[in-house]
Amino acid sequence: MEGVRFGIGQPVRRVEDERFLTGRGRYVDDLVLPRQAYGAVVYAPHAHALIKRVATGRTRAAPGVLTVLTGADAQADRVGGVPPLFMPEDRGGPKGLRTRRPVLVADRIRCVGERVAFVVAETPEQARDAAELIEFEFETLPATVLVEDAVAAGAPKVWDECPTGNVCLTWGFGDAAATDAAFARAPHVVSLRLVNNRLSANAMEPRVAIGDYDPSEDSFTLYTSSQNPHGVRSMLAGPVFGLPESKMRVIAPDVGGGFGLKSSPHPEDALVMWASRRCGRPVKWTATRAESLMADCHARDQVVTGDMALDAHGKVLAVRARALHAIGAYTSAAALIPPMFSMRFIPAVYDIRAVDLVTQAVFTHTSPLTVYRGAGRPEATYLIERLLDRAATVIGIDPVEIRRRNFIRETAMPHRTPTGFVYDSGAFERVMDKCLELGDWQGFAVRKADSERRGMLRGRAVSSYIEQGGNFNDRMELRFDPSGTVTIVAGTHSHGQGHATAYAQMVSEWLGVPFASIRFVQGDTDKVPFGRGTFAARSSMIGGCALKAAADVIVEKCRRMAAALMEAAVEDVSYAGGRFTIAGTDRTMALGDVAKAFYFPGGITDRFGVGLEASGTYTTDPPNHPNGCHVCEVEVDPETGRVHIDRYTVVDDVGRVINPLICDGQVHGGLAQGIGQTLLEHVVYDRESGQLLSGSFLDYGMPRADDLPDFTTEFVEIPCTTNPLGVKGVGEAGAIPTPPTIMNAILDALRPLGVAHIDMPATPARVWAAIQAAR
Repeated sequence: MEGVRFGIGQPVRRVEDERFLTGRGRYVDDLVLPRQAYGAVVYAPHAHALIKRVATGRTRAAPGVLTVLTGADAQADRVGGVPPLFMPEDRGGPKGLRTRRPVLVADRIRCVGERVAFVVAETPEQARDAAELIEFEFETLPATVLVEDAVAAGAPKVWDECPTGNVCLTWGFGDAAATDAAFARAPHVVSLRLVNNRLSANAMEPRVAIGDYDPSEDSFTLYTSSQNPHGVRSMLAGPVFGLPESKMRVIAPDVGGGFGLKSSPHPEDALVMWASRRCGRPVKWTATRAESLMADCHARDQVVTGDMALDAHGKVLAVRARALHAIGAYTSAAALIPPMFSMRFIPAVYDIRAVDLVTQAVFTHTSPLTVYRGAGRPEATYLIERLLDRAATVIGIDPVEIRRRNFIRETAMPHRTPTGFVYDSGAFERVMDKCLELGDWQGFAVRKADSERRGMLRGRAVSSYIEQGGNFNDRMELRFDPSGTVTIVAGTHSHGQGHATAYAQMVSEWLGVPFASIRFVQGDTDKVPFGRGTFAARSSMIGGCALKAAADVIVEKCRRMAAALMEAAVEDVSYAGGRFTIAGTDRTMALGDVAKAFYFPGGITDRFGVGLEASGTYTTDPPNHPNGCHVCEVEVDPETGRVHIDRYTVVDDVGRVINPLICDGQVHGGLAQGIGQTLLEHVVYDRESGQLLSGSFLDYGMPRADDLPDFTTEFVEIPCTTNPLGVKGVGEAGAIPTPPTIMNAILDALRPLGVAHIDMPATPARVWAAIQAAR
């Protein structure tokens, strides 16, 4: 019964939730170390400037101050800059300008929010008060903050050493000649210029870090709100401090939201460690919400022009795209992943044979870019789905029918895209039909008439998407203790994904151990030998398959032990449902009892060794490809421009579903973030000065509960054929097709008024202005 109730596919409630809901979560800001001091960062007030003078005398004399650090101190102490997590050239891609982000800037400011000083004091208030006393003299320089301005002739350069102005790199996919030929013979061509607005991740828990230096070992412990503790250690130990990784321990306890923002270290992670070494005490830094909006890495910020060629029947012949992707002031974190994926996934679920897709990653005097839920897939999906709806309108084809005519057929799997992906499985038309049925597509006319009676405009849209789940490899471990209880030691890192539940379901089913007894360990580089953290919807496949490999090793070790304990030949012992049985007899032993024998003080352990543990690894090659369909209906108030999402329906193919409750939660969270981008969220800089204009939640629109509709969600299980679990990722799914689905629905509602285009976010002011302009 244990395996039936708690095994794979069961809607088991997350074991983590009880402590979160009862206030017993353990976040970095909850930690108070003995003799802990507090740090405050001084952020640069200019988008582009030279630092001419820094005076810290008054600050050092202020009450409670323990140490003051500047960029000159960083140079003197040889504290290096934070390197990027990923550069395309490292994996066969084009070469770009590789930069390091200074922990504290000593000379040239490249964006508002650069760190220019760090003050440590006895209390947070003393540190902030003292930080106000530092005197700076800046020589301001011209700045460029909009991506199209940055590539214009004569634009101020972010990096003088960049040989191509502000273009970090150019990345292309496809066949230009074949695409040009398809356009030349196409009876229909549609074009769009689209903007993906710049976003801030705004996790519930702002970034927090505590550094603790141990002089006796010349080693650091860093407590940080991170979704990738081993990666943080790798990027800080050698590059910043010149230490082997064995000299740094990184602990990431509970994390209140990551979304990609926390997949790489920020300068403050290094600052608290360096400051601790300087003052001989642990140092904590906690971001304010205003500091987060200004100094966190941002996301999206793409301008793209797309053209689609179609035949007379609406079959897509080719797609061309030219994109500019702003990456901010540094090649920080994994900033160059979104530009790449924003091109590679443009073919999406459609049988498109010819593409010519080029993106340029462009430096701007703004906060650096990072990955954010979807990381390029939303941009790609936004372009192809907006183009399809435009084509349907121009040619006079129903938006459902134009997609139906272009889907990759289920019988055509595996399918290779013109950008080099191979889809192993997928039933895109079947998934769309299920979504249309759940969303009551046929009943729209009645609802539209009701809206019109109330003076409202109603529109609808359907969008499909596909993405890549997972990247890199990872390691998982299973350890049994003398009582026969098992611990999962995870190289992945759960920060809302429910790993302690989902992984325990897997282990309970495979090994027959009680679900409630399974312990889960993660997020500590001293307890977990190695791991790559959690991002890019990687854990169910890579972590799950690595865990399965470890479980298989445990079974084989226990099979040999069980044979010895029951005095049988190994080949006569079979395993099923958590028990070992001798063939032809009723003699059995539970795996948990066999595990205890590995801890006998002598005798049989002389043959098999003391202790029972196993590790497993798995890699993303080949990846999995989650996909799905969204249907949305909106009401627009023509008098105010307010958009109300009335109905939202989602059907996803995430392969084999490990836990439907967790999968639903992941989809809902992604939908909230997609709705935020579409209707509300936008990081805005002043075009001339580079000053941040959306520096608080009074200016940056975050979605609230009343902005979100009830969601109808369902899964169609089409197992992945290229991994042993048949799983596909779910973490990014909800955020990817939401923007085009909502925007196309808004435009469907406004089309009778003559409105053909609105850029995100579709705020009431923008929608109202578009209506007035059309009138």
